[in-house]
Amino acid sequence: MAEAFTYAGGEIIEVTAAAAYSDGDMYQVPDGRAGIVRGDVASGALLSAAVVDGLILKMTKTSGFVALAGGRAYWDHSANAVNYKKVNDRDYYLGRFTADATSTATTCYVALNIDPKYDVDLLRGEGGNLSVPTGTQATGSAGFGLPRVYGGSQAIRVTATSEAQCIDMLSVDRFAVGSNWIAEFVLRLAANGSGSACDLTWGVANGTSTTDADAITESCFFHIDGGALTILAESDDGTVEVGATTTTVSITEGTAVANRFEFWLDGRDTTNVKYYINGAEVNAATSNLGDIRLATGPLGLLVHIEKTTGTETIGPLFVDRACARLMEQ
Repeated sequence: MAEAFTYAGGEIIEVTAAAAYSDGDMYQVPDGRAGIVRGDVASGALLSAAVVDGLILKMTKTSGFVALAGGRAYWDHSANAVNYKKVNDRDYYLGRFTADATSTATTCYVALNIDPKYDVDLLRGEGGNLSVPTGTQATGSAGFGLPRVYGGSQAIRVTATSEAQCIDMLSVDRFAVGSNWIAEFVLRLAANGSGSACDLTWGVANGTSTTDADAITESCFFHIDGGALTILAESDDGTVEVGATTTTVSITEGTAVANRFEFWLDGRDTTNVKYYINGAEVNAATSNLGDIRLATGPLGLLVHIEKTTGTETIGPLFVDRACARLMEQ
């Protein structure tokens, strides 16, 4: 007797509907994948959901954020629309955006259920990250030193020891300046610096510094001056530096999902790298910001905090995601 019989094609999942559904409705199947309902279904009837990996769907998009090709897409269960993030409710992962879409666009295109590996991943890539502490290291989760692991996240901090301190996370893997890159950072700042001696910086760079992120020669950075909450943007191509300029957006301190901020750097045009905070472009009118065409690279992902002296503190700064994807164009 055969040990297995074909039951059904793996692209269609059948379940008993707990409510009425219409053809084309989204449905999360029991294994967590996103499915699209085939045919109108009454409550209690058999529901067929297509879960074809890579199936490209034209979908309703939530307004107020820019979708970037290749970015992560989620189904907002309560809004019945696509978003770039999820919160603590019934939202679930859909796949990846296949094309850019403006903030005001009402539709977008998503490749269902695909999650390709990032080309560079600061937390989970083969190379991981390098970290060089400047200051007196201490044991324990509240001590100064190398990044601490919290599940899939890592965290760094500056402590109250009266000294200059600096800690960074620089990706081992790098990418060419002209490799049509998009970098993503998801951060939670538990507590900002208590005074002006502290600084926080994250973005892409050709290296790091053991004392001062401003000393790095090639970069596109987001930045926070210690004691403030306003997020700044800056860039340097090795010759011309555009100093830290306000984005007019302020970070919210805390460790919950509500305190999670998402930052993107779109480097597909090296004459005008675009900066995004929580899906909205910032500093589009800042002259020469993001013009790094003269940079030679290669660039890596960097998260960097520092203080020049004294007993001020930062953090912990939780890094939930820091990765980059590359493309032909």
